[in-house]
Amino acid sequence: MTRTMAGRTDHVVVVGAGLAGLSATLHLLGAGRRVTVVERDLLPGGRAGRLERGGFRIDTGPTVMTMPEIADEAFAAVGDSLRARVDLIALHPAYRARFADGSSIDVHTDADAMEAEIERFAGPDEAAGYQRLREWLTRLYRAQMRHFIDANFDSPLDLLTPDLARLAALGGFGRLDARIGAHLKDERLRRVFSFQALYAGIPPARALAAYAVIAYMDTIAGVYFPRGGMHAVPRAMADAAADAGADLRFGQNVTRLERTGSRVTAVVTDEERIACDAVVLTPDLPVSYRLLGRAPRRPVGIRHSPSAVVLHAGTDRTWPGLAHHTLSFGTAWSRTFDELTRTGQLMSDPSLLITRPTATDPTLAPPGHHLHYILAPCPNTDIGPDATAWGELAPRYRDSILKELEQRGLDGISSSITEECLITPADWQAQGHAAGTPFSAAHTFAQTGPFRPRNLVRGTDNAVLAGCGTTPGVGVPTVLLSGKLAAVRITGRTARTATRPGKAPSPTKGTPS
Repeated sequence: MTRTMAGRTDHVVVVGAGLAGLSATLHLLGAGRRVTVVERDLLPGGRAGRLERGGFRIDTGPTVMTMPEIADEAFAAVGDSLRARVDLIALHPAYRARFADGSSIDVHTDADAMEAEIERFAGPDEAAGYQRLREWLTRLYRAQMRHFIDANFDSPLDLLTPDLARLAALGGFGRLDARIGAHLKDERLRRVFSFQALYAGIPPARALAAYAVIAYMDTIAGVYFPRGGMHAVPRAMADAAADAGADLRFGQNVTRLERTGSRVTAVVTDEERIACDAVVLTPDLPVSYRLLGRAPRRPVGIRHSPSAVVLHAGTDRTWPGLAHHTLSFGTAWSRTFDELTRTGQLMSDPSLLITRPTATDPTLAPPGHHLHYILAPCPNTDIGPDATAWGELAPRYRDSILKELEQRGLDGISSSITEECLITPADWQAQGHAAGTPFSAAHTFAQTGPFRPRNLVRGTDNAVLAGCGTTPGVGVPTVLLSGKLAAVRITGRTARTATRPGKAPSPTKGTPS
């Protein structure tokens, strides 16, 4: 049985109104706690924020929503539902992948549609391999979800469940690239089912095969887009929390925590002091540890994931070859991961994610205009250019990305931009993200499961952490779960309703892009 807080926990202060903090808030409210949420920004969302510029409504954080049933579970805790507040649109295709040889493939989450597309793209043998891969990914997900993802850990011994043997039998402790390659021989297809290792911060050749569960979420469980943008989700969560009795206080920066012995007794902001019985901290780990005045001892320091340069480009035109999400792969692959995770160089042959949210919701841009989100993975500031260097580097790198896109068929993109915002590791660092990355601690073996920074910190009896730096890790579904797991530490309630495949809230049917 996992540890829970001792002592009174009637009034909980949640620091941060991002996805993790709002998930924790809803689960705490559902368990009968009184909750005050303190957020430094004027809007909810955290990383999933909103920027309005020149008539464009821009999501500043994640663009991919998977496993919406996990968000729905948070709403259900207060008798609400995600679909009652958010119009979720299923994306068909989930992605379009374009390769340096000029070929492209649409990635469908429907098994029959994807089998037919792979047969068109690479032949019947690869289509048969895809069906085997799909079965393996589904079994892998089922083996991991209950005891490895939707779970708190107090010790490595907590891994010793029957699901551990199932995971081992499935090859979960082998290497991701090799396991994908056992089913698919076409190198292009292997990229489609392994690029998700970027989220974990490890090259596919070195990542545990268990991380293929992210590919399950992306390529089987379904990819969705909320009408109004990803920011619609935290906004709806905040509204549901307020309706359920939460006290949300925006525009306040937490400056310190008051303590009596090993307990936090109050959260102090730049405007007021808020007494509390317990606290949930969702800022990046270094910020949370600084507030607590202590950090756990680790044999080696935290290794951080790669970062990203993001160009939000509002344009007066778009390109028919772009789906809602388009993966534009360069020729290089292994070298790209080596540059991002070892040598600290900018990608010499970049692979890019281009998201066109106006393909699904045209209201996010002024009439006759389009919004493009161009993400270029880059080294974090621990191993790559530091925040100061990005001041000079940013405009040149922006120009190089646009030049690359011009060469890949997005002719005239530079001249079509009417509004833009460029985000670099310097900006992420200024927002409080360690090593200038929004993706926090990498999912190396030594930073996964019970070895990841835990959500309880030794020496403080009534504080718990949530967010992508702690259990279970990076990504929208897992960050939402981190909020739930933080709430469980306080309430002891362990109900699970969102772990079965295929139970997403009913979405609006998407139209092909």
